[in-house]
Amino acid sequence: MDPVIVIGEALVDVVDRPEGRVEHPGGSPMNVAVGVARLGRAARLVCALGDDDHGGSIRAHVGASDVEVDATAIERTSTAVATIGDDGGASYEFDLDWRLDPVQVPVGTPLVHVGSIGAVLEPGARTVLEALRTRPTDALVSLDPNVRPSITPDRDAVLATLEPLFAEADVIKLSDEDAAWLWPDRSVDQVLDGLLAHGAALAAVTLGGSGCAMASARARTTVPAPRVEVADTIGAGDSFMAGLLAGVLARGSAPTGLDTDELGRLASLALACAAVTVSRPGADPPVRAELDTDAAGVLGA
Repeated sequence: MDPVIVIGEALVDVVDRPEGRVEHPGGSPMNVAVGVARLGRAARLVCALGDDDHGGSIRAHVGASDVEVDATAIERTSTAVATIGDDGGASYEFDLDWRLDPVQVPVGTPLVHVGSIGAVLEPGARTVLEALRTRPTDALVSLDPNVRPSITPDRDAVLATLEPLFAEADVIKLSDEDAAWLWPDRSVDQVLDGLLAHGAALAAVTLGGSGCAMASARARTTVPAPRVEVADTIGAGDSFMAGLLAGVLARGSAPTGLDTDELGRLASLALACAAVTVSRPGADPPVRAELDTDAAGVLGA
């Protein structure tokens, strides 16, 4: 099985909690790679790492889930200091170095996932876009902007960088917070309309504890989230993305013309993955055995 390729930042989340400071490997693309691998799909992470303790902890973490690593060497592995609020939400301060050696997507690659800081922060963002533009034509593309205004505060510049990525993507997922920052004058339905108009076959907006809205050219649905006790929300959106991609790949074909039932099944799988993640500290996506029968069934035999 050829691996899914995930291109983007890998870093260490340094989390301030009442009981003290703890560290978790993180970064949205890294979390997606691990999440996809834990659901049974081979994955390769293309990132940038330093030859330091933080870089070693990331390699060990993704290696434990059998994720291959293709890392550009940088001086110091990036970090994100996360502060957890009373509601379990996290805010971040970043120390980043984002650059990449040229990326060649091999023939046979089923899907390339990009997003977050790695999709918009230069100089690496140019390499990300070039990788998509030169990929094999049958490789699907997924995108999660996962915007970080503290790093890239210029909305117009971020949108200008994202526009060509939207044009390449088959699957696009945003959070409602992402959508509100990128397009403050649009409703969720209008955001979905815009993503489909860019050419996406499948578009999703997550709605926090309320679930998600999902659309194709043929249908649209809103699915509630499972009720769980929240430890924190770190990695929730990434687990949702990993579940969504694993479900799309399990279909064995491009996600075009999905009907309401198909959208609902994909949404339920993605939300189940996110629910497991928020129930425990840090970005810790589930393996298939931790999902209920209906969610796991979307992944096939």
